[in-house]
Amino acid sequence: MTEPADVFKTMDLALRIGELLLSSGAGAADVSAQMNNVGRACGLRGFTADVTFTELSMSHQVRPGEPAIVQLRQVRQRVVDFGDLTEVDWLVRDLVAGRVERDEATVRLNRIVSTGHSRPRWSVALGLGAMGAGIGMLLGGDWVVVLIAFLAACCIDVIQRQMSRRRLPTFYQQVAGGLFATLLAAVVTAAGVDLAPSRVITASIVLLLAGVSFLGAIQDALTGFPLTAGARILEAMIATAGVIGGVSGGLTLARVLGIGLGTLDPGAVRFAHLPELLIGGALTSAAYAFASYAPWRSLLPMAAVGAAAMALFWAAYRHDFSIAWSSGVAAVLVGLLSYPISARVRVPALIIVTAGIVPLLPGLSIYRGLALLGDSAHPTRGLLAMVTAGAITIALSSGAIFGEYLAQPLGREARRLEGKLAGPRLVGPLSVRAGRLRRRPSDDGGA
Repeated sequence: MTEPADVFKTMDLALRIGELLLSSGAGAADVSAQMNNVGRACGLRGFTADVTFTELSMSHQVRPGEPAIVQLRQVRQRVVDFGDLTEVDWLVRDLVAGRVERDEATVRLNRIVSTGHSRPRWSVALGLGAMGAGIGMLLGGDWVVVLIAFLAACCIDVIQRQMSRRRLPTFYQQVAGGLFATLLAAVVTAAGVDLAPSRVITASIVLLLAGVSFLGAIQDALTGFPLTAGARILEAMIATAGVIGGVSGGLTLARVLGIGLGTLDPGAVRFAHLPELLIGGALTSAAYAFASYAPWRSLLPMAAVGAAAMALFWAAYRHDFSIAWSSGVAAVLVGLLSYPISARVRVPALIIVTAGIVPLLPGLSIYRGLALLGDSAHPTRGLLAMVTAGAITIALSSGAIFGEYLAQPLGREARRLEGKLAGPRLVGPLSVRAGRLRRRPSDDGGA
């Protein structure tokens, strides 16, 4: 491929696919691998592809002595759509296998990004409400706490959606969510309902906590993308700080209104019994996947993965494993199950892994640590909580990746590719096989 027009079309296709993958939560290693796969499958040679948190770039020098062609693409919006992610995953596989040509792949990508979401927005709010209810069950709440968590998650989603339409930054959306959750607890307390305010607030704000973002950051760090990892950690910390600010503002307003919430224990966790853990884990995983537009066929398997993860977590925790080790063991199981289940239900393994580890609650530990650090009366507890939060996050990420290493077949070609790309692929095929590296009709001798 030597014509600049062909190079431009190939690079544009690779960048657009990378943008959709990155905005849907794929790790930087997966995005880089699939951009390279698209370029090679379309006959491009001698190019470079780079991924950062907000920008994708590709460069290629057509002929020696000529200026290189460089294309950049900004990634500003991050709207997770597992349905689009699944379709792009199969698009890349078809392109790599030679079942479609570049122009047909471009047409399919245009159709994917222009058709919108597969479910109405109100159903997503209900899905997030079900996720909040599942978290309430995991925390050992009774039916009143579960109902409050459901209502809080639905209302917070509506509030944040309205603020997003007015282009308010995510930080302020998080503040509004934390404020609403705290005021809801104050209203419940003022109504005379005998509930622990700490548990009500904790169950209500789980939707806002950036546990998945922290997991993505650790994954990028483990797979050789420290710059992207640092940016994700900073984004997640700011989002969590917004929740803390909202909760603090709600407590202040409740005090001004004369509503006593007592002494709160931020992020307090008391796990339910095994039956409630299994139901809560299954509901949380399936509801999160539903709210992220995952295909219908994948919801039941994701519920099973969530329940299995919580069962193993409970078994390890009951046998005196620390919460970090218990989380890591459960994450290994999620990674092990991700590849066979993803192959059977025809979705990327990333979707199974993300939904499977959501019930393991890394966000609550992060919230607890930051909240206690901001409390002058408990600085030591805050430091210990942050260390625990970091241990849980690293355990979840490293455990899931280790499970993927164990589950993914590692033939000679896979080992060679993973030696270059530092990790098993959660999205897209492993590589372009040598037999597929054929010239396109537009090629005239290769570069």
